[in-house]
Amino acid sequence: MNSKFKVFLLLIVGTLVISGQSYAQNQTIEIKQAQIQQHPAVKYTQVNALDMVAAPNKYLNKSVTVRGKFDKFSTLGLDYAPAMRNSEEYITFLIQRDDVQDHNIPLSEMKVFLKRSEAEKHIDLNAGDEIEFSGKIFSTALGDVWMDAEKFTVISTQKSKDETKK
Repeated sequence: MNSKFKVFLLLIVGTLVISGQSYAQNQTIEIKQAQIQQHPAVKYTQVNALDMVAAPNKYLNKSVTVRGKFDKFSTLGLDYAPAMRNSEEYITFLIQRDDVQDHNIPLSEMKVFLKRSEAEKHIDLNAGDEIEFSGKIFSTALGDVWMDAEKFTVISTQKSKDETKK
């Protein structure tokens, strides 16, 4: 073969390789865009905490939003094998039962797990502060609600209520 023909073949092969890579990259981008479109934003349903603990299986694998009064951070349910959430990464928090008005009783039948990094932002919460949280019910082990909190919002604190009374 003459050298001009070899150069010509190399140019053609090089162009095809570059075109193939560009095509493959475009296909990858299109696939990723399609995957994003197939996974719409999570829709949460507002539910009452007492309704969930009364019928936990009804809410299994559902995404819910709950509003309640914060009770305390806890280690309840951590490292329990059937519904494993590692105590190094998570902390549990409890809300108060809203069917008892004359004193505070934690709703221990609902184990809500929050990443420790998020919980540390709210370390100054007090019992009675109003919160709202959203997440997915991932287990009903022991007949209880086990939930991962994906969103956590402080609605009002006792401090802000006390300050408005002054």
